[in-house]
Amino acid sequence: MKIDHDKDIIVSGWSDLCDRLYDDSWKEDLGRFRTDYAFRGVSDKDYLLENRFTRVCGNQPHLEYHLLRNFRKYALINQLKDPAQLSSDWRVLTLGQHYSLPTRLMDWTYSPFVAVHFATADIGKYDRDGVIWKADFRRINRLLPQPLKTVLESVGANTFTVEMLEEALPHLKDFDNLSAEGLVLFFEPPSFDARIVNQFAIFSVMSKPTATLHIWLKDHPDLYRRIVIPKALKWEIRDKLDQANITERMLFPGLDGLATWLSRHYSPKG
Repeated sequence: MKIDHDKDIIVSGWSDLCDRLYDDSWKEDLGRFRTDYAFRGVSDKDYLLENRFTRVCGNQPHLEYHLLRNFRKYALINQLKDPAQLSSDWRVLTLGQHYSLPTRLMDWTYSPFVAVHFATADIGKYDRDGVIWKADFRRINRLLPQPLKTVLESVGANTFTVEMLEEALPHLKDFDNLSAEGLVLFFEPPSFDARIVNQFAIFSVMSKPTATLHIWLKDHPDLYRRIVIPKALKWEIRDKLDQANITERMLFPGLDGLATWLSRHYSPKG
């Protein structure tokens, strides 16, 4: 499926990129800059918004139950320090996503520059344009059925926490059964390690494990934008991000992140 490229904003340089990332962020009532967008950076603008579960398991939604059940069962053996991290479907889903289990979740970030990092981190894809997806999580969450909107309104929040979801929807099936229409929800994961914190993470989840977000967004064109980074700009943008310390060393704390950063940083151009 092709994305409607009328939604694309093609940037002409670093300054233009910075301006486009912060479009609509001025809030007159606060007198401050506060964006309502979640950001997702992708190295190839033609990649679709498919979750890892769909990419691995295809159109077999029943496999989700088995993946989560077995992850919960065996995670306790593998030195998981706090069993409370598996105390609900939402926590199993979140922890599994963090460790690359195929789940229906999709990674986003509150930080536009973290998203730009992921759009430019793979130098093997510098022969193609990258893209930053911007999704208006505040308006998307306000489209949810009233019980969920009431949860947000009761605490004056624009997005959910895991604790809020556990109270409103104790089981994942409760979310799936809310509506015959496909639902999208944005929530913040628990801060169970430095990677989640440093990446300023936020997740999207749909009410069907095999649903694809690009199709849903195509039906709601006013709720998203795409900023295209032309391939000719990737090296310049990457170098400026490195100089600003937006690197794997910071976003993936530990020796693996350090090694990945050094390997990319010292790779010759071309």
